[in-house]
Amino acid sequence: MILIGENIQIISKAVSEALAGRQAVPLQELASKQAEAGVHWIDLNIGPARKNPTETMSWLVNAIQEVVDLPLSLDTTNPVAMEAGLALCRRKALINSASGAQDSKERMLPLAVKFNSNVVISVLNDAGIPSDAAARAESIMETIEYANNLGISTEDIWVDPILMPVGVGQQDILEVIEFVRMLPDIAPGVKSTIGLSNVSNGAPRHLRHILNQVMMVILERAGLYSAIVDSFDQDLIDLNSGKKQEVIALIQKVMDGEDVDVSVLSAVERDYYKTARVIMGRELYSPSWLEI
Repeated sequence: MILIGENIQIISKAVSEALAGRQAVPLQELASKQAEAGVHWIDLNIGPARKNPTETMSWLVNAIQEVVDLPLSLDTTNPVAMEAGLALCRRKALINSASGAQDSKERMLPLAVKFNSNVVISVLNDAGIPSDAAARAESIMETIEYANNLGISTEDIWVDPILMPVGVGQQDILEVIEFVRMLPDIAPGVKSTIGLSNVSNGAPRHLRHILNQVMMVILERAGLYSAIVDSFDQDLIDLNSGKKQEVIALIQKVMDGEDVDVSVLSAVERDYYKTARVIMGRELYSPSWLEI
């Protein structure tokens, strides 16, 4: 699976302060460490960028490209900032993101044409986030058609089904998994991506990583092409590279509904097993799911 490093994001105090003070070194070190960790893209998240959008994104893109040669995912809701960044990217960039909402379609999608970039299009539309896999499919097909009519090739479109926290709704996670499975059939050539860490929002801090890891394994088997991830979660990086086959096999058994003899599992394996059952809706989520 293609991994997009999420660690340069405006909600981080260290990143926000470095960006505000135009301190390149901390951000460059963060980008370099993400590249060394093994991610394939670097996400640059500057949020809405209401103040000095052109100068802010331009400065950041140039600073990061001085130290890494990975392609960049430009993450902002501000089309002015987005355009400024795209104009400076040395490699084909990723617009992160557009959606099916009318304003986004009209302001973000033309930038993908102008700069021949990849673009993430979420299933969000003017009515909100669709409720199930079928509604997500209907929403995204309309937006894909709109994008194709603008001249955006299907191969440059990355679809985000929008992953909700497990504590908000386990059923919605199952709908996302189903949507990822059906996407190659309804939109051949389109890629899929997701903000992986969303699944663990609101969970106890020390347990967020295992939720993210199990979710990645499940979605990868369902056919997910890429995910935006914490670059410094070494277990997640190892799982993605196939270094923990016993854990992957255990999670897949839960997906398939196979019986598992819990008594022979190690403590670590039991944690993965219990987490997989929660994500697959076999057990109800609670903040203490590993203790039950």
